[in-house]
Amino acid sequence: MTNADREQIAAKLTPSAIQERIGQLRMGKLAVQTKPGADVEVRQVRHEFLFGTAVTNALAEQASDAMAAVDRKLFLKILGENFNCAVHENALKWYDCEKQDGVVDYSVADRIWELCQELNIPMRGHCIFWEKDKYVMPWLRQLDNDRLRLAIKRRAIGVTEHFKGRIREFDLNNEMINGEFFRRRLGYGIVNEMAWMAKTGNPDIILCVNDYGILTDGGFNADSYIDQIQNLLDSGVPIGGIGCQGHSSVPMNMSAEHVQSTLDTLSEFHLPIKITECLFDVGDERTQAEEMRKIFPVYFAHPAIEAIVMWGFWAGSHWRPWSALWRTDWTPTPQGLAYRDLVFNQWWTQASGKADASGKFQLDAFFGDYEIRANGKTQKATLSKKDKSLQVTIN
Repeated sequence: MTNADREQIAAKLTPSAIQERIGQLRMGKLAVQTKPGADVEVRQVRHEFLFGTAVTNALAEQASDAMAAVDRKLFLKILGENFNCAVHENALKWYDCEKQDGVVDYSVADRIWELCQELNIPMRGHCIFWEKDKYVMPWLRQLDNDRLRLAIKRRAIGVTEHFKGRIREFDLNNEMINGEFFRRRLGYGIVNEMAWMAKTGNPDIILCVNDYGILTDGGFNADSYIDQIQNLLDSGVPIGGIGCQGHSSVPMNMSAEHVQSTLDTLSEFHLPIKITECLFDVGDERTQAEEMRKIFPVYFAHPAIEAIVMWGFWAGSHWRPWSALWRTDWTPTPQGLAYRDLVFNQWWTQASGKADASGKFQLDAFFGDYEIRANGKTQKATLSKKDKSLQVTIN
């Protein structure tokens, strides 16, 4: 990176520049037409931008004591109050759905989806395949190449067909930079076959790449990821989205400069980018909160980013419990408080006032769903990024 490049990136990362981009990207004009001088209250109830989380298997495993009834109730409460999209942590992975050859069980994945559906939380699919050898089931490793290809076909069509109408976006083949089991056995063309097999099960699905080491300092996988995406697109693989795992931990710390620069480069593919596994587990609780306050605004202010998905939120059922947003006793950590402040305070619209002499009350507001009260009446409305503006009339 040249000095000129560094200066350009630094200019994008000043607090005023970030705030300006957030206003341009994430906000529109909301106007309420009502009686002159009427009291008006505008209350946001949901973001259009996706703030998500991974959901643990324990939530759905009723026979398990991994999550007590009171914790399950609180888990669902916090989930519904703080997130508007989700992903299965493990329940949709092949090794969880087909532990024995031919014995396919989506019951846990289905139940998690149902619980999220009850909370009006859409889910993305993680993942159809996983390239790392250590996550490949023993029975799958033992198959000859012809039977392996048939198993891949059964999985690709089966999972996308099963969740057709429920889950539209899937990580196709997880962590292809860091593993190559399927490609080593069947050649690099197998990724294209996987994609079109998956689209046989559901032609409307969006298929994403997903990997780690992209946004951390040094970006040890960033250049390889960019090359890989280009090669996949050049080979006709129908990639429709880019997933960047946002793991920040010693020694893989994140700098705002590297994150901004890498996202700028990835955005040149003109594909939506999602932070698929956001996790700040560096240092103590205070440091984790500082990291979130440093990096989250960079994500939110970037035009290519469509979602930030935390990799879990409760320490009682978390891959790295010391980095959770809520402790085992359900008190928020400093990072949890930082998350709440950013999403529901700094990036949330709540306003009240009086309509002017012409009966108009207007403001800049974040894209999302609203409840608007005026003249003793309440109306629901949606201000969308697509439309940019919204006028609501309440007589």
